[in-house]
Amino acid sequence: MKSETADDCATTGRRSFLTTVAAVIPAIAYSNPAFASGGATAGKYTTIPIAKRRYYGRVQEAVHEFLLMGPAVIKGDLTDPTVQDFFDVTKTVVVEGKKKDINGVCTKKDGDCKSTDIFDSRYNDMKTSMYLLGNAFRINQQKAPDNLPTVKAAKKFFKTMNLFERKVLKNPSSNDKAATALYADALDQLDAYLDLVELPPTESGHYDKEFSTLVGESSRIT
Repeated sequence: MKSETADDCATTGRRSFLTTVAAVIPAIAYSNPAFASGGATAGKYTTIPIAKRRYYGRVQEAVHEFLLMGPAVIKGDLTDPTVQDFFDVTKTVVVEGKKKDINGVCTKKDGDCKSTDIFDSRYNDMKTSMYLLGNAFRINQQKAPDNLPTVKAAKKFFKTMNLFERKVLKNPSSNDKAATALYADALDQLDAYLDLVELPPTESGHYDKEFSTLVGESSRIT
């Protein structure tokens, strides 16, 4: 009798997770993004603590919503709202509009002081924040982003999820087993990335809650 290899054990563990995620997840109460950090950080790389404060919340919330899709995806149902919402470019506020009034008084000549939010899909924001967070995990500033293990891991995940996204947006089915397989692959790839950026794995229970996507005051995991 052959003994189980490490790969066999990993595969068994992943299958077990996918078959039980439908019971666990209910307890959880930009396409081709511009992969660059503008503004004050343009032309230089963000340090790891600063990157964590900027992107940890966004990445963790994206993982939370990614896992919410689990029960529907296991059934192959790409028409489920949790799946559709993850890729809907009108569902997620990625930049909150700034207030234009002063102490509640509108001083604009045209009387228009309404703030305007910028929307995109959670998945597009996930790609941007994962890339920017991964790009900060570097030993030196000379190394090209594409050569970083963190960025390589992120792009591997994106490649799989882009295929999944096409299925969701073009012709969503309620019984797409190929999509289930893609999701399982993406889950493994996501875990590899999370380990590299010092975040807990998807099976840890850490992502059962929602996360604030605002820039945090701490680089610690919340």
